[in-house]
Amino acid sequence: MKSLRFISAEALVSDAQLARKSISSIANNLFPLLFKASYLLEQGEVIHDLVENWPLEDFNIGKLLGRTVDHQEDITSRACCVCLENCLTGLRDYVLNCSSTYAKRLKVVDLTEIKDVEFQLCKCKKTMGRWARTELLSKLCFELLVEMQRVQFDPRIFDIRIDILINLFVTERNYELVVQALLMKCHCPLKIHCVAFRADSLALRKFFYIIKLTDPSSLRKLEIVHNVRLEMEHLEMLLASVHFPLLTSLTLPARAFNVARLTAEDEPILTNIGEKISRMTQLTELSLAFSTLTGRIRKLLSPLKTPLKLLDVSNCSLNHADMAYLSNSIHSNHLEVLDLSRHDIADLYPSTFFKLLTHSAYTLKSLTLEECNIQDNHVNMLILGLSPCQKLQEFKFLGNPLSTRGLKRLFSVFSDLPMLKYIEFPVPRDCYPHNITYPIDDANLTKFDHQKYEAVAEELKAILLQANREDIRASTPLFGGYDAAIQETSNELGALLLKSFKDTLENFTASLQKMS
Repeated sequence: MKSLRFISAEALVSDAQLARKSISSIANNLFPLLFKASYLLEQGEVIHDLVENWPLEDFNIGKLLGRTVDHQEDITSRACCVCLENCLTGLRDYVLNCSSTYAKRLKVVDLTEIKDVEFQLCKCKKTMGRWARTELLSKLCFELLVEMQRVQFDPRIFDIRIDILINLFVTERNYELVVQALLMKCHCPLKIHCVAFRADSLALRKFFYIIKLTDPSSLRKLEIVHNVRLEMEHLEMLLASVHFPLLTSLTLPARAFNVARLTAEDEPILTNIGEKISRMTQLTELSLAFSTLTGRIRKLLSPLKTPLKLLDVSNCSLNHADMAYLSNSIHSNHLEVLDLSRHDIADLYPSTFFKLLTHSAYTLKSLTLEECNIQDNHVNMLILGLSPCQKLQEFKFLGNPLSTRGLKRLFSVFSDLPMLKYIEFPVPRDCYPHNITYPIDDANLTKFDHQKYEAVAEELKAILLQANREDIRASTPLFGGYDAAIQETSNELGALLLKSFKDTLENFTASLQKMS
């Protein structure tokens, strides 16, 4: 729904030449309205000039593009390259523009609310993801300093200080540029303030260096993923040397923990890490996926003073003692997001899993149980566990050996969960050849009867429609859900994996040659 004001704003900015000429005579309070209208119509030049002449103290892209009185649609998920590039270059030129009609009042720019999604609605269809935004802002900060050195400006330009709140994403490819921008932060009018930091495909020594430049004392979210080879010993060193008092979310890379190789002398490392994490008194989200934590989850989580709302322990080889701890811990009554994928929950620890679901029933919003060996004979137990979860919004259970009959039984119950909006369900077992084994490897994942699957999928959706639950979206993303960060840096990630594989082969060959 658009107000008459917004329709008028669209009419003005649709003529870019007229809009740009009119900016000097536009009232301050109309800038946010014109910015959203320009963004919606992808009028890059108008966006640039609006930002270059921004007359207000605050520029919060989440508020500007979110729901407003004049335009109810939230368009923060439009990470449009044309719009964002002009927005950022407009910030640089805001500093350089000494002839602006408006006094320079801008103090804070918040870019953290841009959402990176799979399907872009912008006309250009070209997105500027988190990695690209990090690179461009770093580049513009450097260019700004060079320009300030090259040209004689009004000395008041050196009094400008604009805090840019942004979620940084650093890999090997943009590392030098970001380090350069962070090192020169004290000299640059555009001050990069990192709210969330993601590191991938980065040497460990480089990660340790750059994380200290980000001002970790104000960091809210830290993601260390994939090709950052951080292990327990490194994590202990990191937490001993760097403090994260405001951190609310921590993601550690695969194999960060591997208790299988722990000796008796190494046991204090886990205790020490747990104690250091407990100092993050605002931490409510912890992702430990693909670490081996058998029998040690208590050591890590029991020192925490704040209950976790998000816990990802997928593929962590948890045993009965771990599940018993989780089901009885303070975290169980506060969990909103839980991932227990790749654990045989129904056969190995059904009672403790059921207890965990019972305790988290009043808070749980997202549950992921992928490749948990859930079969038809477990469906009744699963239904009993899910039924009290009246706040559940999404349920993902791909990779489980359930038949069409078992899935129909589950779908008939999904309609009773009032908040449920999204389901990821497996290809029915009876769509695969009889000799298929679970978990199914990638080579065989697509080797099923597609025609039969489509027919079953329609039947399952019909069950939801008959229950007047057309608001529930159900799908089977065979290779997992969309990850914007991986999608954006997939080429670099692939190249690094190939290099890692090549190095491993070379080392193996060298070892064989020495043996011979």
